[in-house]
Amino acid sequence: MDSHFSPPIRHAIISVSDKAGLIPFARGLVDAGVALFSTGGTRRALEAEGVPVTDIAAYTGFPEMMDGRLKTLHPKVHGGILCRHDRSEDIEALAAHDILTFELVVVNLYPFEATVARTDVSDEEAIEQIDIGGPTMVRAASKNHAFTTIVTSPNQYDEVLGEIRAHGRTSYALRRRLAAEAFAHTARYDAVIARYF
Repeated sequence: MDSHFSPPIRHAIISVSDKAGLIPFARGLVDAGVALFSTGGTRRALEAEGVPVTDIAAYTGFPEMMDGRLKTLHPKVHGGILCRHDRSEDIEALAAHDILTFELVVVNLYPFEATVARTDVSDEEAIEQIDIGGPTMVRAASKNHAFTTIVTSPNQYDEVLGEIRAHGRTSYALRRRLAAEAFAHTARYDAVIARYF
């Protein structure tokens, strides 16, 4: 495998609050042979536009619960994101537990900052906009950027899709830059929450 490129991108997790540009990006991924997995509102938005997508709950065998607080926090999700494709023991562990690899993670976070900017927001409303699964997937994919591409903004869609269309995978330079942007994204998110408290 060329060390400058990711493994072929075969499976993507998409879970976004900001749905700008989502449908054309998702269609482009499907056209490039990428299987999409999603949750909640993102899955419904894709299905409504006829984009083929698998519900994460159907894949993990574990339903969404607690009003959506628990969706993606599962080894069948994070094992696939964190897998080191050059380690035979990682690949064997996935096979033993029927876990897919996720080479692409597309996540942006609950709109906490916009929510708490409202003058009438209650503490309960604010707390429910603290994303847990989203930052966990973002950090996992960023940590594993040697193999996994993390996308945290619609502004990144065109560049990522361009590389996938051209090569079926992404370059290391792009993945590393996206990982840096992703860590900045979660750091800002946590800083806003800290200021609120």
